[in-house]
Parts: sequence; structure tokens; C-alpha cells
Amino acid sequence: MNVSDHPVPLRRVGASGLLVSAVGLGCNNFGRPGTKSQTLAGTVEVLDAAIDAGVTFLDTADMYGGDPGLSETLMGEALQGRRDRVVLATKFGHPGRDMGYAVTAAKTSRSYVRVAVEASLTRLRTDWIDLYQLHVPDAATPIEETISVLEDLVAEGKIRYFGHSNLAGWQIADADFMARDRAARFISAQNHYSLLARAAEREVLPAVERFGLGFFPFFPLHNGLLTGKFTREGGPEGSRIMMQRRHVWQDAPWDALEEFQTFCDDRDITMLEATFGWLLSRPSLSSVIAGATSPDQVRSNAAAAGAWTPSRDDIAAIDALFPLPEDPAARV
Repeated sequence: MNVSDHPVPLRRVGASGLLVSAVGLGCNNFGRPGTKSQTLAGTVEVLDAAIDAGVTFLDTADMYGGDPGLSETLMGEALQGRRDRVVLATKFGHPGRDMGYAVTAAKTSRSYVRVAVEASLTRLRTDWIDLYQLHVPDAATPIEETISVLEDLVAEGKIRYFGHSNLAGWQIADADFMARDRAARFISAQNHYSLLARAAEREVLPAVERFGLGFFPFFPLHNGLLTGKFTREGGPEGSRIMMQRRHVWQDAPWDALEEFQTFCDDRDITMLEATFGWLLSRPSLSSVIAGATSPDQVRSNAAAAGAWTPSRDDIAAIDALFPLPEDPAARV
């Protein structure tokens, strides 16, 4: 497919040759109990809608799903016959779940990564992973050991590129330094970032820009709070916020959100369109990874990606509504 034929714009990931759709699909809901995409049929519906809409950058992790690995397993089945139509990203090394690998080593060590990548390839039913990401930093393993095994996997064709997630600014700098003389290096960073969670602007985004990485924000819609579907009075019944994370709604800065809604109304755009427009204006941002549990959500996200381009004044007005909080570490 030519870039010009793609219904969602494609963006380059940092200084690499990898192109991804400007809107990505977060696949943590595949296989998650209580969602429509818990089953294979639901996963197929969401992936069908994503691919048809041009949302072809798919981001998962080996730990996602009601059972560890279930997201990858469902995706592997659902993508049969059309693997070459998507850019497939997954992650390894999260300490929060036991993946059942009989490896007596830290989760970013050479031996562990070797086992983890083979397991992901098997579940995803593919010969290669486009972007293989270190899920969280691991103090037990020197970063140069992790880089070394990832470099080997690139040379073997099992992965095309590698990135990282949840690293602090200094860790991003350290990882780049350790890979400076190698044939392959990290090309991307994935961190928590949204209008309501802007801490990455202090150190992570400057490091991303300095070292030529592509940036992927996760939770960019703040669990749906920035879609315009929630008000001070409540939100959609059955939504994750109202069912499992009511504190996100209860603790929201409603004065600022209501002003943001007025800003959107004045420009005849939706809050979802304004949020995507602001995110896609950020330096180094390659794709907005947004989760979805239904085809309609995927289509809405895809449409919002190109619906509105903010002016410099628009960006300044939004930034003023959601200023970067004071850095506690800067207090004397």
C-alpha cells in the first residue's frame, strides 16, 4: 500500500525506516474478562474495523489477557492471512505476571529474552515481530546485555526493530549511550502521556527528541475521560471508568474539562478530535496508541486523527487549560 492510499496518515518512528499509522490500537483489551473483545469473535471484529479504517499499528504485550499471553494468542488467530497488512508490536519483561517460562534469570536477560521472543512468535503465529519492546526497566540486568540479545534477534530476522517502555529520561540516555557503537539500537519509547498526565514533558520527551526516538503515548485518552463522553454527573454505563476506575472520574479536574469542552464547541469539533489534534502536534510523536473494545471506538479514533489540526494559538490555549504540574523534586 502506498502512503498516499492509507486512510490514516503514516508516520516514521524516530530516525528509523519503520512507518506506522498515526493512530495505533492498544491490544490490552483482547482476552480481558468483561469486554466484548474477550473472545476470538470480538477480537476479530475490532481488528477487522481497525485494518479497514487504516489503524494498522497494533501494540500488545506477552502479559496481556485474562490469562497471560491470551491477547497475543487471539491476535495470532485473527490475523491469519493478513499478517503483512499490519505493523505488529509486542513487549516482554514485565515483572507483574509469571509467564510460565522455566528460565532462572532476570526478565531482560539474554536467556529470558530468547525464551520470551519464541513464545510470542508462536502465540502470534508469525515469523517476525516488527517492534519488540522492553516493557519496564530491569535493575537486575545491565542494559547492554538486553541490547546485545535484541541486536542478535534483529540480525536473525526474528524482530525488525526494538524499543522500550516506561524508561525515565536518564535511562533513555543511558540506553542510547550503550548502543552507540552497535549495528542496532532502540528506535522508540512508550510512556504514559496525555493532557491529564504530562509529566513525560519534563525529561522523557526531551530525551526522546535528543536521541532521535519515536514516541508512543499510552493511556492518551486517560481511560476515556478525554473522549467527551463523561461529565461531572457521570459517564457511559458499562465503561471501564464507571465500573472499575470510578476514582478517575471522581478525581478529574472538571473545571478544566468543562472549559476544554467549551473550547471544542467554539470550534465545532469534538473533544476526541481536539485531543487527537493536540497529541499529534507533539514533537517526536509517531502514533497515538488508543485502546478499543468495539469497532465503533476504532472507527471514531481513526476519523479523529485527521479531523482537526490545531494552530499555534490553539495549542497554547489547550496547554493553558492543562498546565504541566509543578515538579515536586524542584521544591527547596
